[in-house]
Amino acid sequence: MEWVETTGKTVEEAKELALDQLGVDEVDAEFEVLEEPRPGLFGRVRGEARVRARVAPKGPRPKVERRDRRKKDKDTKPDTPAPKKTEQAVSEPLERRESASADPSDDSRPSAGDVAAEAEKFLDGLLEALGLEGTTAVETDGDELEVTLEGPNLGVLIGPRGTTLLAVQDLVRVASQRRIGDHSTRLRLDISGYRQKRREALARFALQQAEEVVTSGEARALEPMPSADRKVIHDSLVGREDVMTRSEGDDPYRRVVIAPVARD
Repeated sequence: MEWVETTGKTVEEAKELALDQLGVDEVDAEFEVLEEPRPGLFGRVRGEARVRARVAPKGPRPKVERRDRRKKDKDTKPDTPAPKKTEQAVSEPLERRESASADPSDDSRPSAGDVAAEAEKFLDGLLEALGLEGTTAVETDGDELEVTLEGPNLGVLIGPRGTTLLAVQDLVRVASQRRIGDHSTRLRLDISGYRQKRREALARFALQQAEEVVTSGEARALEPMPSADRKVIHDSLVGREDVMTRSEGDDPYRRVVIAPVARD
């Protein structure tokens, strides 16, 4: 994932702007503070904070805890004499012994295909439990999974402004990733094409609001939105020179502000 670089009056403000651009929560991002504001005279602050951020890469959980636990168990056991090595064990080829001592979990680590199968299984069960009909499809791109659910009368799984969809997505992640011990796959759920329709609607809404801001000459604060929706607003207006966007507030009440750019 590529890094993005943002600036703000404080480090926290710069981080929030980076999260808006990435469209993720803070727990799913990693940051590097490139520059911090410097204290000036009379309590004033000089300069800006500058950070860069990216979506945190996910890897398998380290095995340190498991090794430590085995070591602790070993330490608490009463001392017993070590078994004598047999002539067969001593003469066993080195290659064979190394193969036997290799960590078998390397070959058994869940793949993206395993996660996809579990996700489809969970969604099929959810549809059956709710008495709904639908078909599930999964597109795989490396460790990225795009799970789509299509069918009639699935609005109950989307909810107002996609809030139920996000909750269902979390359930799918728990059922398909955490249950089988996957820590590297990034799963995304869409239902009846809602996400694409939402992006298109938000882009049109952003352009309309920008025109009204330019006409009135006054900044306008939009309603609170999740980070993914705020990113759509920022991206839709990034090429304009007559308005600028920023985010204000704390989640879940964080919102985008569209402001006119002063002309010389």
